Amino acid sequence: MYDVGADPPLTRGRPLPSHSGERHDPGDGPTGVVATACPQEEIDATRETPGGGCVTQPDAREGQAGLPGESERPIVPRKPGNAGGGKGPWFQANARSGDSREIGVSLVPPTKVGKLQASLHAKAKKAPTYRFYALYDKVYRMDVLWHAYQCCRFNAGAPGVDGQTFEDIEAYGLMKWLGELAEELQKKTYRPQAVRRVYLPKPDGKQRPLGIPTIKDRVLQTAALAILGPIFEADLQPEQYAYRPGKSALEAVRHVQALMIQGHTEVIDADLSGYFDSIPHTELMKSVARRVSDRQLLHLLKMWLEMPVEETDAQGRRQRTTRHRDEGRGTPQGAPLSPLLSNLYMRRFILGWKVLGHERQLDAHIVNYADDFVICCRGTAAEAMTAMRTLMTRLKLTVNEAKTRRCRGPDAPFDFLGYTVGRCYEARTGWAYIGVRPSAPKLQGLTRKLSEQTDRRWLWLDVDEMVGRLNRLLRGWGNYFCLGTVAAAYRKVTHHACLRLRQWLVKKYGRQGSKWSRYSDPYLHDTLGLLRLRRHAYQPS
Repeated sequence: MYDVGADPPLTRGRPLPSHSGERHDPGDGPTGVVATACPQEEIDATRETPGGGCVTQPDAREGQAGLPGESERPIVPRKPGNAGGGKGPWFQANARSGDSREIGVSLVPPTKVGKLQASLHAKAKKAPTYRFYALYDKVYRMDVLWHAYQCCRFNAGAPGVDGQTFEDIEAYGLMKWLGELAEELQKKTYRPQAVRRVYLPKPDGKQRPLGIPTIKDRVLQTAALAILGPIFEADLQPEQYAYRPGKSALEAVRHVQALMIQGHTEVIDADLSGYFDSIPHTELMKSVARRVSDRQLLHLLKMWLEMPVEETDAQGRRQRTTRHRDEGRGTPQGAPLSPLLSNLYMRRFILGWKVLGHERQLDAHIVNYADDFVICCRGTAAEAMTAMRTLMTRLKLTVNEAKTRRCRGPDAPFDFLGYTVGRCYEARTGWAYIGVRPSAPKLQGLTRKLSEQTDRRWLWLDVDEMVGRLNRLLRGWGNYFCLGTVAAAYRKVTHHACLRLRQWLVKKYGRQGSKWSRYSDPYLHDTLGLLRLRRHAYQPS
C-alpha cells in the first residue's frame, strides 16, 4: 500500500562542485563582522558523509535516519521585503500580489547566504531523493543569524513571554546578543521558551489563535527556515501556492478559474477543522527526515513543535499548557516555521492524490493555498469527495463537514481566497462567462474597517492623517482585489469611503450647510487626496 508522502529509495550522492576562490565582500554583512568561512562549507550542507565521497544511502522512506555526521567549523555573515518578498538567486517573489512572500523571510539575503541557499536548492532540485547531512552548523552561522534577525526586525511583532523587545536587544548589543545565541546552539544548551498565545477575531465571529514566540526563538526559527526553505521548495507541488517564492493567492485564483473554463465545473470546496493544530508530529517529522538526516537539526525542530503555550485569562492570570507535546500534534500559528511545515504536510495529501491515481482517473485537480483547497472535477465530484475523505483520514486530519460542500458551477458560485468564482456577465453585451469577483464578505469587511476608522473617537486626528489611513486601507485592498469583475466593487468601496470621510469632516468641524456641497467627491479626491479605486491602477503588470 502506498505510504502517503514517501519517496523512492535514495540515489547515490556526491558533493556540489567547490566555489574555489570566492572572496568576501565587506559590504555584504553587518559592520564589524568578518567572514572567515571556508567555501567548502556550502558544499558540506549537501554532503552525505564527512569525507564527501559517494555513499549508498539506506532506503529513503520517511523517518529513517541517515548516517550521523560531523559538521565543520562555524562561519560568518550578510542581508531585505514586504509584499514583494525576498530576492536572491532564486527567491523571487511576486510583488504585485501583495500576499506572496518567502516564508518568514522578507529581506534580500547577504551574498554568501544567498549562494548557500542557491546551492541547497539546486542540489535538492537535481536529486529529489537526496538527504542533507550537515545543516545544523549552518543555522548558527553569524551571517545567517544576522540575516534572520533583520527579517524579524523588519516584520516587527510583539514581544514573547519574556517581554524582550528589539530595542532591548539593540541596547544590549546586537552582535553580542547574536554571538551568545550562536554559542547556545553550538554548545547545544539552547532551549525554546513558551509561546504567548493571543486570539484574533475572524469574520464569522470566532477567534483564531495566534502564537507569539520570543524574539530569540523567532530569530532561530527564521535562521533554520533560511536553510530548510530552499531544500523543501524543490519538493513542494505546483498546486501549492502559499508562502512560496514566485507564487501567490492570485495565481491560485487564476488556476481555479482556468480549470473551470476548461470544463472542470464540479468543485469540492473543502475545509479542514483546525489544520495547523491537527498536524501530527510523528508524520510531519517523517516528512522532514525524508530530506534531512542531521539529527541535531531534527531535534531542534522537535523542540519547537513541542513548545508550551502560555495564555492570559480574563483575570490576568497566566496559564501554561503542553498540549502540543502531550497530544503529539499541532504547529503554532504565528511561528516563522509554521507555514513551511504546514506546506510540507499538505504536500503529502497532494502527492498521495496523484500517486494513488485520483487526479488522472477522476480528472480531479487540487488547488491549494495553506489550509484552503478546492478540487475541480469533470463530473466526478462524488467519487472525488469520497477519495478526499479517505485520504484525509489516513493523514489524521479532520474534514469540516459543515463547511465542505460540492458546487456545480458556474451556476453555483463559491468563494476561494476572498474571491467569488462563478458566472459573471459582460457589462456592455450581457454575455455570460466564468469569472471571478471580490466576495461579498470581503467587501463588507473593508466597508466595516472604513467605518471603524472614521468613527467619532478619531476626530482628534488631523485631516491628512485620516486620509492617509483610509488610503492605506483602500490601496491594500485594491492591490489584492484586482482580478476579474472589480468595477462594481470599486465603485461601492469608493462611494463608502467618500461618505464616511464626509461625515467625519462634518463631525470634526461642525459646520452648517450641506455636507455634500461643502465636501464634494472632487474635493475629497482632488484636494484632500482620497484614493479613488480604478481598475487600471491595480491590474497586475
